[in-house]
Amino acid sequence: MIGMLATLTIAVDAVVGPRDVTVTNPGGGAATLAGGFAVTKGPGTDLFAGRFHAAGFTVLAFDCRHLGDSGGQPRQIQRIREQIADWQAAIAFAPTLLGVDPTRVGVWGFSLSGGHVLRVAARNPQVAAAIAQTPNADGPAATRNAARHQKPLAMLRFTGRAVLDALGSLVGRQPLLVPLAGEPGTVALLTTPDALDGGRALDPDNRYPNWQQEVAARSALRVGLYRPGRYASRVQCPLLVLVCDQDQSALAAPAVRAAKRAPHGELVRIPGGHYEPFLGGHEQAVEAALAFLRLHLLDLVCEASPPPGRQPRGRR
Repeated sequence: MIGMLATLTIAVDAVVGPRDVTVTNPGGGAATLAGGFAVTKGPGTDLFAGRFHAAGFTVLAFDCRHLGDSGGQPRQIQRIREQIADWQAAIAFAPTLLGVDPTRVGVWGFSLSGGHVLRVAARNPQVAAAIAQTPNADGPAATRNAARHQKPLAMLRFTGRAVLDALGSLVGRQPLLVPLAGEPGTVALLTTPDALDGGRALDPDNRYPNWQQEVAARSALRVGLYRPGRYASRVQCPLLVLVCDQDQSALAAPAVRAAKRAPHGELVRIPGGHYEPFLGGHEQAVEAALAFLRLHLLDLVCEASPPPGRQPRGRR
């Protein structure tokens, strides 16, 4: 049963900052969502949050500190340790929402947050279900692949800018920003073939004019070493990993391996690049996610046949 929709501004904790929380479905399951690398909750979660809400779930979508509606200075900084702490705060807060069953709280993330989902689900046995959509499961592998789609001089310029930004942070200088995506030869975070789909996938018609599609160059240094896929074997709750077979930004193979290592992992594969779940593959992605959430958070009986693209365990 879907309850009345209300939007509240709250503080998960003093560090994480303000959050928009959509409260629905008294007595039922809840889903906690966050966007990808330097992607705020509007463009990063609205498309899926709306569908989850319509299906009867309480939805908590949040920005990590230094981004969007959250506090934290300087802006546009991405620190993995802080983001994991923000996820912890959100997971702790979700069960306190009116009408939420504390035993039925799930997590959803894509790209970098999809990787975070693997880590926080492994650390939090109270999480009832987890969805990692096109997760960045292996930062070093993704970085090596990204280098193949960048010109050497531009890669050197980007690295120099990141190091200079990191050194500047030690003396309090403002971040040196780089675009999230660009053509090969430009100084941008990603120049992979599907990276340029991010704008039209996440922000069609400029619906989110306040989303700053730039990030501090220093942020790339730690992300390039981040390997959350190694936590998959410790995830005890049901885990759905959605992979796009032509993903050149986060890569499909490490995500597939993560799904196979998880004790209760399920794998859904769809054709397309990194942002396909926000584009032509959206219906397939959201149907797989909703079937999974209903099964594990609402105790609904799903169809005997799996959703399109789903591969049951043992048949990947």
